[in-house]
Amino acid sequence: MTDDDAVETFYTDERWQNWLDRLAEEDLDPENEDSARLLLNLQDDAAIAVVKVLAAFDEDRIDEDRAVEEIHDIRDIVLNDVEFDDEDKAMLIDGVQTSLVPVFYAAEEYVVGGVVDGDVSEFVRAAAEAEEGDDLDAALGYVVQAGTRVIDGEALDIELVEDLEYGLVSEWVNGLDSLQSAIEDPEVVEEED
Repeated sequence: MTDDDAVETFYTDERWQNWLDRLAEEDLDPENEDSARLLLNLQDDAAIAVVKVLAAFDEDRIDEDRAVEEIHDIRDIVLNDVEFDDEDKAMLIDGVQTSLVPVFYAAEEYVVGGVVDGDVSEFVRAAAEAEEGDDLDAALGYVVQAGTRVIDGEALDIELVEDLEYGLVSEWVNGLDSLQSAIEDPEVVEEED
């Protein structure tokens, strides 16, 4: 491996900023299909970057330390505070960021600890119960465990997602859906139509 090969770039501030600039220009309405697709593409694009790190790790192109570092870099870029004058847009971006939180943690858990024993749907149900009991740390933990299973190829049942009460767990599981989509089709989402 040459030095040139070692410097694989998985995600950049510029890439995230391009998405934010595009969102700033758009009239966003979550009820509108184009707006919803734009937000989903933004979310999927970050999930794809995470999946590319995991693929590089699984193929021994990068080691555990580098994989964790890359996941942290993507997380830091995506979860950084976003300033939007438009309150509605700020809320929509916040929703995307919230959805992606377990994607980063699940990827890191997968790299460091491997796949957790269990069943995706059981973990999601346990997360929903924990959220009902106001134990959000436990809820996130269960969603992250489900995420390691998704990374390992276990399917996330979309009906399960639809049955969830709207809340943090439903947003987090939405992020796992993006993770699953990225694993199934890790093509880069085009920033332009």
